[in-house]
Amino acid sequence: MKILLAPSETKRSGGSVSFNLSTLLFESLLPHRTKLLHTYINILQKGDMQVLSKMFGLKKESDILKYKEDIIHELTMKAIERYTGVAFDYLGYEKLDANTQHYIDSHVILFSNLFGPIRASDLIPEYKLKQGEAVGDIKTEKFYNEHSAALMEAYLADDEILDLRAGFYDKFYKPQKNYTTLKFIKDGKVISHWAKAYRGIVLREIAKAGVETLEEFMKLPIEGLSIQEIQTKKNKTEIIYEIG
Repeated sequence: MKILLAPSETKRSGGSVSFNLSTLLFESLLPHRTKLLHTYINILQKGDMQVLSKMFGLKKESDILKYKEDIIHELTMKAIERYTGVAFDYLGYEKLDANTQHYIDSHVILFSNLFGPIRASDLIPEYKLKQGEAVGDIKTEKFYNEHSAALMEAYLADDEILDLRAGFYDKFYKPQKNYTTLKFIKDGKVISHWAKAYRGIVLREIAKAGVETLEEFMKLPIEGLSIQEIQTKKNKTEIIYEIG
């Protein structure tokens, strides 16, 4: 089983290993990633605050200037540690034992707005790119869909898929084979912000239990959640959780 996870706008600073673009998932994507990264770096170096503000989704000049760096020469950390949004806070990767961390490293694929599909264990530098914003004339979601969707299909051919991403990331890759997603409701209403937290919680519990199949996942008790309904339409199965 492989688990698809969205990235986060917020990221942890620092790192310990030099960046090597060729080590990321799918070596055949290297020329495409290189093209995109060169475009990104050229924009940083031109230093047009209006362009950077839009690309970063930031307004304060002091915040924008923080990211005016050549990220090729920045230090890296695991992608799963780099991201610090709500889902990642509730996952709490750094607090998990080595076996649980290894499960996440080997089962989770993240969809970076800049680097495309990457393993949780792939080493990436700190960067800033607002979801849905183009890098120059490159719409990254369309770019990676064109160059990596077929690679993802082949990579996941023998795996069941649990998709914990927000809907936007279907634009990067939408499974053509059967896959499973989650929806969280409370008092009859679909929740959005807290859905991020519960995705982190669900991933944490899956990893701690070492779940390898969707059947095992369906039987996994998760505190505060109960399965209310399971809906299947075409190749998508949606598990609807009631938050108790």
